[in-house]
Amino acid sequence: MPVAPNDVRPYASLDDTDRAILAELAADGRLPNNALAERVGVAPSTCLARTRALRECGAIRGFHAEVDPTAVGLPLQALVSVRLSAHDRAVVDAFRARSVRLPGVVSVFHVAGAEDYVLHVRAASADALRDFVLDHLAVDPAVQHTQTSLIFEQARGVG
Repeated sequence: MPVAPNDVRPYASLDDTDRAILAELAADGRLPNNALAERVGVAPSTCLARTRALRECGAIRGFHAEVDPTAVGLPLQALVSVRLSAHDRAVVDAFRARSVRLPGVVSVFHVAGAEDYVLHVRAASADALRDFVLDHLAVDPAVQHTQTSLIFEQARGVG
């Protein structure tokens, strides 16, 4: 059944067809609508309307190309764990807002445990990674401690 563009449904109301569309697009975001419709067993017009509704409600956040970091001159990847010195909302929100704009930051994860954040960072070299930590994190008064783990290999999961 087609969904009107302004019919923004909560995630709890997603049905099996919606979840099938999401699974297929997660596996191949470039899948043409006709092929997607065939795989999930609906008409192309229904598939297009549902995909549009999934974008509008935020279930589909966007589409992107997965680029080899070496191809753009950033072959070194690391996960930088960050412990904040204070945990009030203003400090946490300000750190998150700053960290997503730092050069080389791919993703920022707010986590539970001994550390507060994990930053996925790409850099041109070990020296550039050290400079990133020293110039952007070690000097930040909100940061109490960092720990850097190099990524030797990255494999994308299916889920």
